Amino acid sequence: MTGTQAPRTRGRRAAVLSTALLFLVPFLAGLTGKPDRVRAAACAVSVQTADLAVPLPRSARALAAGGPLRIVAIGSSSTAGAGASKPEHSYPARLAEHLGARYPGLALTVLNKGANGETGPDMVKRFRRDVLDQAPDLVVWQVAANTVLRGDDPDAAEQVIRSGVRTLKDAGLDVVLMDLQYAPAMLAKPRHEEMEARIARIAAEEEVGLFHRYAVMRQWVETRQAAMSDLVGPDGIHQNDFGYDCVARTLAASLHDAFSLRTAGKVSVRP
Repeated sequence: MTGTQAPRTRGRRAAVLSTALLFLVPFLAGLTGKPDRVRAAACAVSVQTADLAVPLPRSARALAAGGPLRIVAIGSSSTAGAGASKPEHSYPARLAEHLGARYPGLALTVLNKGANGETGPDMVKRFRRDVLDQAPDLVVWQVAANTVLRGDDPDAAEQVIRSGVRTLKDAGLDVVLMDLQYAPAMLAKPRHEEMEARIARIAAEEEVGLFHRYAVMRQWVETRQAAMSDLVGPDGIHQNDFGYDCVARTLAASLHDAFSLRTAGKVSVRP
């Protein structure tokens, strides 16, 4: 009897959570029109999962002054847009679109500084040219995916990420880390959960934002809003156009709330 009830219970829980997440469509849809709200429903996620946990004061000041707002997205291939059908379907390009819908008329720039195959040390070497010299207000640093995929030393990776975060903070920039993608090739690696914990610890201890990409994608799959194949391409690691758009849409909503924070840990569900 127990064996037959458990799957039904899990199914009911998933259905209830999926229904609850639909109430968060305004959080994701922002100021976009009705057709986009239908698409946003497939990307709905709990506000707690999307919470960046910290305010972004430099970006908030730029918004208060009427702009401009400059963002650098640095990372590896999932920032560069591997798996997307066109460059304009990469997550940084979609982020610019979704933020632009939330802040019409704002002079907004999102620079894509992703490079295929890189790990943390490679990215840090590019900080001067690709980040600091670009004079951004905010840096979204997607990091550690290739460290896990290649089985590199997680201790060394943590040291590099922590040092890199401090470099960005010392320059007066707002910082948001983006963690691993929830994808078959990543899930097959035995130390992916350890790296997730390390990234979260760095963000908490260094008091920078953390976009929980792994948890966000996992929630979509577990609540049956999207199948893994809806989000991830045939290589099993890179997102496809839909996956990148959902990540960008959620990140835009998370940033929107963080821009208005005065203290960490408070997130509004208002569009």
